[in-house]
Amino acid sequence: MSETVNTVNPTTEQPVAEYTLMSEAEANQAVDSANTAFLSWKKTSFAERAELMNKLAEQIENQSDAIIDLMVKEMGKVVAQGKQEVELCAAICRYTAENGASVLEDENRVFEGGTAIITYQPLGVILGIQPWNFPLYQVIRYSAANIMAGNTTVMKHAKNVFGMAELIEKLYTDAGFPEHVYQSLLIDGKTASALIKHDKVRGVTFTGSDGVGKSVAETAASLAKKTVLELGSNDAFVVLSDADIETAVEACVQGRIVNNGETCVAAKRFIINESVYDQFKTQFLAAFKALKVGDPRAEDTDLGPMAREDLRDELHKQVMESVEKGASVLLGGEVPEGKGWFYPVTILENIKPGMPAYDDELFGPVASFIKAENDAEAMKIANDSRYGLGGGIFTTDKEKAIKLAREEFDTGMVNINGYSLAQPNLPFGGVKDSGYGREHGGFGMREFVNEKTIFIAE
Repeated sequence: MSETVNTVNPTTEQPVAEYTLMSEAEANQAVDSANTAFLSWKKTSFAERAELMNKLAEQIENQSDAIIDLMVKEMGKVVAQGKQEVELCAAICRYTAENGASVLEDENRVFEGGTAIITYQPLGVILGIQPWNFPLYQVIRYSAANIMAGNTTVMKHAKNVFGMAELIEKLYTDAGFPEHVYQSLLIDGKTASALIKHDKVRGVTFTGSDGVGKSVAETAASLAKKTVLELGSNDAFVVLSDADIETAVEACVQGRIVNNGETCVAAKRFIINESVYDQFKTQFLAAFKALKVGDPRAEDTDLGPMAREDLRDELHKQVMESVEKGASVLLGGEVPEGKGWFYPVTILENIKPGMPAYDDELFGPVASFIKAENDAEAMKIANDSRYGLGGGIFTTDKEKAIKLAREEFDTGMVNINGYSLAQPNLPFGGVKDSGYGREHGGFGMREFVNEKTIFIAE
């Protein structure tokens, strides 16, 4: 008997659609089909791939209304941020098309006794396991890079955004890509784990929690298969003694609430020099109080609901546990009554090690304030985390900030006096429990290729 999955609108709590899960046998057949497609796709030219990648960008833009509507229905994304996600994905496709040939171009080198060619050849079928919070972007960022490199891809999306999974496959088809070069598989986690062991799957890219990601990596490593992991974080944004507080507050508020607070690279811990703590706190509190949580379709809404009820419950549990261990609630912290899986913007103070707000990732609109005695202690606290995806520094001394970012911040990315999400031409990824490997900026196109050396004797 086939198992079904229902997607649910987090604003109304009403069902959106029902989907039938693929069996493991059907999923294995999809991988076989992807491998068959690979045998011809790998021989296409970069120019052919680029032409189709540009057409994919056009399809994303042409179908933007349907894409955004589905984002709102399936995971509660605010419309304006849905538009930004669509624009980013189209830009990623165009960057990939424009730069793929040069990033993957053969290199010529000389050695004693001859010359050599270093060529970047695709591996085969790449399995992607992706989350729900950026339901188009997470998929496009890995699939476009790998398909441009000559690989084919099969993708397991989160079950609450299966509609987006189907729509993404349609985007690739409508752009003219050959059949089975890209496939969305409506499968559960158990089947996805089994696919890692499929002999035609040559690599796995995973975005999600660090616990599940480590399990994925362990299975893949036991079979000598490469992985790329992006595992979330508890990003620290450091406000130094000479910071422009108005600039810091504006960027930090934006960095905390973007995508309803459900962003791996969101600002989460705010570490503030005690000399400017009260000033920052007062302005941040006022800005948070002015935010509107509500219908993601309304133009004046800043935050919509959380994507699922269990995610809201887990966030509230982390907040309450932090409070039980000594944290103070400056704002919010109570689950509202009524329809929709909403959570109020919340500020916690007096955060210490041992609290979820200090140690773990709070995936929602909760800001954690930590007071530091001086700038040196602030940087020490920032690095006191098992995570290392992103972070931020606020200071009017830009050269000092660059030095701290380069030499001290133990993360893959650092913001200085602002907040930025992913950019098509810049590498994205982290260190420590935030994972390894890079996407964007051409780096993603080289993650799953064979750097093959061809020796040519004189």
